[in-house]
Amino acid sequence: MKKIVLAYSGGLDTTCLIPWLKENYKADVVAYCALLGESEDVEELKNRAKQAGADDFHFKDLTEEFIEDYAFPALRVGAVYEDTYLLATALARPLIVKWQVKVAEETGADAVAHGCTGKGNDQVRFEVAAMTLNPKLKNLAPVREWEFTSRADELEYLKKKGLTIKDKGGGKYSIDRNIWGISVECGALEDPWTAPPRDTYIIVNPIEEAPDTAEEVIVEFEKGVPVKVNGEKLSPVDLVKKLNTIAGKHGVGRVDMVENRVVGIKSREVYEFPAARVLFNAIRALEALVLEKEFILNKRKLAMEYARLVYEGKWFSPLRESIQNFADTTANRLTGEVRVKLYKGNAVVTGTRSPYSMYVEELATYTDKDTFSHKDAEGFINLWGLPYKVWGSVKDDS
Repeated sequence: MKKIVLAYSGGLDTTCLIPWLKENYKADVVAYCALLGESEDVEELKNRAKQAGADDFHFKDLTEEFIEDYAFPALRVGAVYEDTYLLATALARPLIVKWQVKVAEETGADAVAHGCTGKGNDQVRFEVAAMTLNPKLKNLAPVREWEFTSRADELEYLKKKGLTIKDKGGGKYSIDRNIWGISVECGALEDPWTAPPRDTYIIVNPIEEAPDTAEEVIVEFEKGVPVKVNGEKLSPVDLVKKLNTIAGKHGVGRVDMVENRVVGIKSREVYEFPAARVLFNAIRALEALVLEKEFILNKRKLAMEYARLVYEGKWFSPLRESIQNFADTTANRLTGEVRVKLYKGNAVVTGTRSPYSMYVEELATYTDKDTFSHKDAEGFINLWGLPYKVWGSVKDDS
């Protein structure tokens, strides 16, 4: 093995990995860093990687691609894992790996490496994506095999290498952040009975600190893509940022859940995704207005499968792509406006309108404008209920 491309975050683990990989594999190490909306000093990351011994440094700002090609497509499907998690971290991993593999191919690397642990979801996501995109590349997961048993061990190792790094938060929590959402785990959260401490709140206000006055936002969609907030046309990235700020202020988009990890264990996670929460509620309401009943029912079923596939690292699978194509077939009808009221952690839809609306007031009304044929209902019910009438007439002697 001559060259390894390491997915580099700048944190303690991946910084420690640079000299460790060079020592144990006798190979050059390329530090590859991808940002998806986080506020990081790229020059500082580059300097840290170089000081740790990286032979090369590659940086990609993937924020725009992440929202347009990963987050928004998942939104159109309606993907939510275990009825709760809107997949911010899970959606980010395949995009990070996509460019990691490209860097590996461009630099002639033999392997790709990550800093994930042996019981997390991300190891699966990194490795399955990499082996799908380029089966010839070797996947390395040093944290599953190295000798360090604590963060103190890692700090001491780097100290011996002449490198001092600030251990952010002292290892109190494990935090992953991108523009679509934030995940927080470890520390006090490992006890499911313990309420999340105040310092686990990052961009979402606690309910007690949210404003006492509700605020309404109007989100406009064009062909399944959110394009405006309160009449202002925004780029996808700016739109998400704006909703993160507004909804986060009102305590919207925070969940505390015990979920089922890919490797078979349960973990307690706290997530924050204010913009995603508002957009998910809004597009669901728009779907109810413009889509046909059978399509909606089957789309909901497929959305659960899609969410599972993404969570389990199968973004590049043919099934995930096929479900995406199914959902996108009616994207042109997902055009319209949705009004959402934000108040004390809630994002409540209060109005919808669309040029493709299937809601016909003359059929739904109970006024003298009613055009619905009530007399047709009797025959419909007789045929609809006929199998059950027969079922009920057959004696059960058991």
